[in-house]
Amino acid sequence: MFRVCKWLLAVSGVAAVMAAPAVMAEDSYPSKPIQFVVPYPPGGPLDSMARLLAERVKGDLGTVVVENKSGAGGNIGASIVAKAAPDGYTLMMGAVAINAINPWLYKTVPFDPVKSFEPIALVASVPNILIVNKEFAEQNKIASVQDLIAYAKEHPGQLNFASGGNGSAGHLAGEVLNTRADINSVHVPYAGANPAKTALLAGQVHFMFDNLASAAPLIKAQTVQPLAVTTLERSSFFPDVPTMEQAGVKPFDLGTWFGVFATGGTPQPVLDKLHAAYAKALMDPAVREALATMGSDVQPGTMAEFSELVSNDLKKYKEVVADSGAELF
Repeated sequence: MFRVCKWLLAVSGVAAVMAAPAVMAEDSYPSKPIQFVVPYPPGGPLDSMARLLAERVKGDLGTVVVENKSGAGGNIGASIVAKAAPDGYTLMMGAVAINAINPWLYKTVPFDPVKSFEPIALVASVPNILIVNKEFAEQNKIASVQDLIAYAKEHPGQLNFASGGNGSAGHLAGEVLNTRADINSVHVPYAGANPAKTALLAGQVHFMFDNLASAAPLIKAQTVQPLAVTTLERSSFFPDVPTMEQAGVKPFDLGTWFGVFATGGTPQPVLDKLHAAYAKALMDPAVREALATMGSDVQPGTMAEFSELVSNDLKKYKEVVADSGAELF
């Protein structure tokens, strides 16, 4: 009996020693710099926000190094994070395009949209907005979404809309309008949102769905006619502009969001530390001001709420992409 007890003590001691490094690693996290992958080129809104947040979490997480790994619509950067060790030292600034749209837009993606990532914190949620060429709107008395729909039905195949490219948020929103309103406006893709806006202002296309922050200067300058936002709630920045559903097109809920993700399988204590640090940073006045310039007034929620948003959008965009016919990659 004594020998058995000694054997059990020895085994339990070995197990404790083997478990100790993992426990200690979580308790001492972080003990080295964290890599924060932005799957898009430098200078964009996700990149700018990632760098601002990296500065604001220094006090809680230490050094966070932002690295741009762009390409394949964000899939290259996402694959780096998906394949990293699940230890909290590789993070990603994910987005609705990467985490909810690309899995249906591309024939294959180098990650599992559910298992490869752990949602940490929602950073921003921004509506897209339907804007119409000002001259066209005035000439045809188009002041509402229903006016635009009526014009499309009276002139089948003659109404066109711009987007930043096949499979972009603007393309998907335009195709959803076609489906929900039973119209046949023609999609005209451009190499990015800026060329699309240039074409809209020049009257080469009639309307487009643009990011609210990008469209805001044009709306304030009264060079385009805003008709509706694409989210379920009105934007606090343009409270007089209705939602698409309020304008009579249902269902319609296509916002743009981005947030912080870790590699799938990262231990919960590490995720909790990351969430606490980023939630704190997102309440910093400088961060709130930067978010406001993007048209976002989102408040930091819980990890569970962010995870639910990702899950719901993943299901939603499977249908949206299929309906749009944008499965071209």
